[in-house]
Amino acid sequence: MGLLRTIALIVLGISFLVFVLFFGRLPALRRTPIATLHNIFFIRIPHGLVALDEAVTGRRLTRSLARFIDFMMNDRHPTVVIFFLALLAGGEFLYLPTAWPMMSTWHRVAGTIAVVLPYLFLYLAVMADPGYITPENHAYYMSLYPYDYSIFYPGQHCRTCGFLKPPRSKHCSICKRCIAKLDHHCIFINGCVGYGNHHWFLLLLLSTAVLTSYGALLGFSLLSDLIASRHPAWSLWPPRGMPMSQYLVTWTRGLQDNVCMGAVSLLATMTSPLVWGLLAYTVWLIYCGTTTNESLKWSDWKDDMDDGLAFKRRMSPDRTRDPRVESTWTRWPLGTQQVLVRTDDGMPPGPGGPGEGQWDRVWNIKDVENLYDMGFWDNLMDVFVRDYSFGSSREQPAVEGEVRIRKAPKPSCF
Repeated sequence: MGLLRTIALIVLGISFLVFVLFFGRLPALRRTPIATLHNIFFIRIPHGLVALDEAVTGRRLTRSLARFIDFMMNDRHPTVVIFFLALLAGGEFLYLPTAWPMMSTWHRVAGTIAVVLPYLFLYLAVMADPGYITPENHAYYMSLYPYDYSIFYPGQHCRTCGFLKPPRSKHCSICKRCIAKLDHHCIFINGCVGYGNHHWFLLLLLSTAVLTSYGALLGFSLLSDLIASRHPAWSLWPPRGMPMSQYLVTWTRGLQDNVCMGAVSLLATMTSPLVWGLLAYTVWLIYCGTTTNESLKWSDWKDDMDDGLAFKRRMSPDRTRDPRVESTWTRWPLGTQQVLVRTDDGMPPGPGGPGEGQWDRVWNIKDVENLYDMGFWDNLMDVFVRDYSFGSSREQPAVEGEVRIRKAPKPSCF
């Protein structure tokens, strides 16, 4: 029992630290204990260790460690992908020899599918083009989305690639490429999640979450059946007619008799919430019609709004697009209806610039329209269906440069 408890505590601790690392910087958790723990574990403690190393070794150890961390975090290498594959394959190698003879035909079929799908979707997510922007496809990516004049403005160039930045694109410092509709760089696929592979990444998260949950439930169910064969009064839950102490001791004995399957079931139980959390956050971003990159930009706007530095005014519905800096036609059924700007002194911007009418100070992110939010179904189709046609709104405007408004954009989720 002591060994299993130690293993469980170690796995639980690692899972919790990974959760804090991934979620601690999210805007939605900024003022929560998770953000506080992220600040302590990954900012204050490292800074304290750096100060200690500077006093003891003159920062020689820190510089060596910094070079290693810079390589691990800012260069493409398959280390984490190999670790992920080893974790999957190793767990299945320990789990299946004990569990397979006890599984029914239905569970064998379902289990085989659950095991195979994460490998398939990992391969597709890694091998798919995430949306690398090249001279040949630049015009195509320029026509996918319009500029919203809030977080994406026309006329901005990538200083590294030299491209005019398409709407919703970003340069990845790790991949050293500009990515269309960049969501984030994912170490688990050793590449970016963007317009071309977002759907494979989502399916990878879903299949992994299903695999860990299914493996945990099946493992504990099989272990419970083995325990019940020796203890007729045994019940998985609730423990009928059995004190809690005896219930836990019986569980421990069952795990010790089937260490491999029991350890993998515990690991799957503890990692499932992390995978489901990542999946839920990804689906929530799709619901909001945004990406991880854009959510961080909206978070910056929220801070400026709190300081009274943000202003907006309406965009003329019959404006003419400048073909030198933006596409004169996009597949998107909506055109921007607002211009959002920030000032350093908290005073409204002067005359000129895009838009028309009076500048209104914006205090709440809910008062800002998100041009890229078409509703959950259309947002989801935009992820899964390349060049998705938004009903009849796909047709080209009769007058070049005209923006047809099909419906009002939704307020930002942030």
